[in-house]
Amino acid sequence: MSFDGLGLDPALLAAVEDLGFSDPTPIQAEAIPYALQGRDIVGCAQTGTGKTAAFVLPALQLTAPDHTLRTLVVTPTRELAQQIERFAAEVSVATGHRVVSAVGGVSYDTQVKALHAGVDLLVATPGRLLDLMQRKDAKLDRVEILVLDEADRMLDMGFWPDVRRILAALPKARQTMLFSASMAPEVLRLVQGTLNDPVRVEVAPPSVPIELIHQALYPVDASQKVDLMVALMKAHGDFDRTLVFCRTKQRADAVARGLERAGIPTLTMHSDRTQEQRTKALERFRSGKVRVLVATDVVSRGIDVEGISHVVNYDVPTNPEDYVHRIGRTARAGATGTAYTFVDIREFPELDAIEMLIDTEIPVEELEGFDYRDRAVPREGRLVARKRRRTFGGRVMGRRRKR
Repeated sequence: MSFDGLGLDPALLAAVEDLGFSDPTPIQAEAIPYALQGRDIVGCAQTGTGKTAAFVLPALQLTAPDHTLRTLVVTPTRELAQQIERFAAEVSVATGHRVVSAVGGVSYDTQVKALHAGVDLLVATPGRLLDLMQRKDAKLDRVEILVLDEADRMLDMGFWPDVRRILAALPKARQTMLFSASMAPEVLRLVQGTLNDPVRVEVAPPSVPIELIHQALYPVDASQKVDLMVALMKAHGDFDRTLVFCRTKQRADAVARGLERAGIPTLTMHSDRTQEQRTKALERFRSGKVRVLVATDVVSRGIDVEGISHVVNYDVPTNPEDYVHRIGRTARAGATGTAYTFVDIREFPELDAIEMLIDTEIPVEELEGFDYRDRAVPREGRLVARKRRRTFGGRVMGRRRKR
């Protein structure tokens, strides 16, 4: 199907063509016709599937460009909000709509001036939007279309109480579109009362061929993870552009300091960094001026960089789906990539969940010559043992330790 067959206005079709898009992605082909009918939508689609266009294009077609806030998009992170704003602003050149983003870390007064000048589509993070609402600088009484983007991430980040307060301020007669990378039961329960006879749209995420990613486990005591990272980078000269994931912002800062002390220039991205700092870090990483970026999952969905050679899971993610999302940042566009996971014995339960999800036992590797301390090494055949245990009630497998 082409964009011509989706029911979009000629002006939007021309704008899409000017942006270089020829055929719609699956989520666009599925969601846009329903959205143009005014239907509420529950969409299951990950970052990178083209879902921004799936809700922005219909919203621009269904609302008049009268500079009254008609479309509200709520998303968890600054980076995502600004990506959506950029796309909507580019398309709006053809329609006359005004697009504004409202996020933390950016001048409040500047955003208020833009809102007071008139806005048709507002993209906002929950915290900043609540600030605007409380100070009477954002009025939601004429919103016709609400989009909740990355609903699962907003739940994970603890934003749902804020989202509820935003929902309470909106007109009940509206169109609501919700997009999430996963449809966990808790997400569906939370939104059940906000949707009117929704249609469900679900597409498979764009997958990176697993054979293009070299995955490896590096069992190591938690106290030696930075040392192992430095030793790996010095032993292998192919760490061209490396994305390191940590569980917390404090850990990200500590890892960056350790790498800097070892003479490896490093940048960080997490929620304590100002928007200007995060933008500059991403640009320097993208341009290759600095080859290591340490980030938390909180901001990871705003990182869209080609040519990442290595992904390092410094901390094993607590959500197994985040592992797939993380390693998918490498081996793009047919290139190969490497994903290393540093695992301490306390992270074995998270490793179990990941291997069950991907149905693959990640091979264990060791760095020759590295002085490992007491550590636990996952036993070979552990995935088969887990499946047998789940299916037949077999005994729990053991662990072996190396000294």
